This record gives sequence, C-alpha cells and structure tokens, in this order.
Amino acid sequence: MISRDAWWALALTALIGCGSASPFDYQPASGKVTYDDGTPISPSGFTIYFSPQVAAINAETHPRVAKAMVDASGNFTETTSHKFGDGLIPAKHKVFLDLKPAKGAKPLVAAAYTDVETTPLEVDSTATDFLEIKIPRPQ
Repeated sequence: MISRDAWWALALTALIGCGSASPFDYQPASGKVTYDDGTPISPSGFTIYFSPQVAAINAETHPRVAKAMVDASGNFTETTSHKFGDGLIPAKHKVFLDLKPAKGAKPLVAAAYTDVETTPLEVDSTATDFLEIKIPRPQ
C-alpha cells in the first residue's frame, strides 16, 4: 500500500509533468534597435515583434510571434515566444515595431516598419543571439 506522502508526491509529479510544453525549440535573444546612425528611436521605449518564418507543424500547432520590450537606449532582452524570456525559434523572422508617436507628432519610423505584412526587416536568429537592427529615419 502506498503511504499518503508517497501518493501526494506521485500526484504532484504527475501535475508538474502535464504543463503546456511547446513543440518548438527556443534560444535566448537580445539586441539593439536604433536608427541607421546609431541613435535611439524613442525616448520612452516600445515593443518589438518577431514573426517566425517557419511552417506550422500541423493545423493546430503554429509558431507564436515573439516580442520584447525595447528600452529608451534601444536595448532589448527577455524576448518571449512561449514562456517569459524563452527567446526565439531558431529561424528567420520578420521584424515589426509597435511604436506610436505622441499625438500630433511626426512618426518615428515609416509605417511599413509597424506592420508584419509590409516590414522590410528580417533577422536570422540561427546566426547569433544578439540582434542588431538598424532602421532608417522617416522622410
């Protein structure tokens, strides 16, 4: 007969093993986002998104878009795809920004850089875990 303590330990082990694991592998990713000349884009920071350019495993299993908070200096860490800070799927990613200027202010980047469908930015996270992203100033 199993003791009460052994039963609880077994039950806890079973529950821990039932987590929602991702079918994708991840690698840590950090980096810096600036204008072409190296100056920061926004004094208040913004969110950067990474849309993996990999096929779904099946009809229900698609890779998630990752995101990270960019600070006022342009640095980002703790990129999150599935669980906080897990990083990026090792693959090519389309990069876009959630960057809204103050009301009535000039846009900080061209509109194309704020939409996954139109962004020209792409990074390859298989090559490095530090991503340096340069964006031209809007005209």
